[in-house]
Amino acid sequence: MTGPIVRNAPVLVHLTAPTEKFWGILESLDATGVVLRGISVSSFDDWVTQITRDRSPSLGLSTMFVPLLRVERIFLDEQVGEVESYCQRFQIRAGLSVEEYLGLADAADDEVPS
Repeated sequence: MTGPIVRNAPVLVHLTAPTEKFWGILESLDATGVVLRGISVSSFDDWVTQITRDRSPSLGLSTMFVPLLRVERIFLDEQVGEVESYCQRFQIRAGLSVEEYLGLADAADDEVPS
């Protein structure tokens, strides 16, 4: 996926104080902060493994608000050179897209964050 960072876009959010990294689906972005439905990058592979094993997952995406003063960077989750995106890794392992798994397949791609 390439394009702008908009609502329902898969993103990586780097936070400060303390330093943390999250992958998830952007719910909103404004002057107060970011609302993300996501998971810590360090737990992403464990989450996908639970999904692929058809077990009742003990890990899942959480909806969180992060004040803008903690946000260092927001990256669109996309392939860089030969490095796969997290969405591509999910699709290869789970056999369906993140959007399909989360029920976002029919969501408008061009909706601006509110």
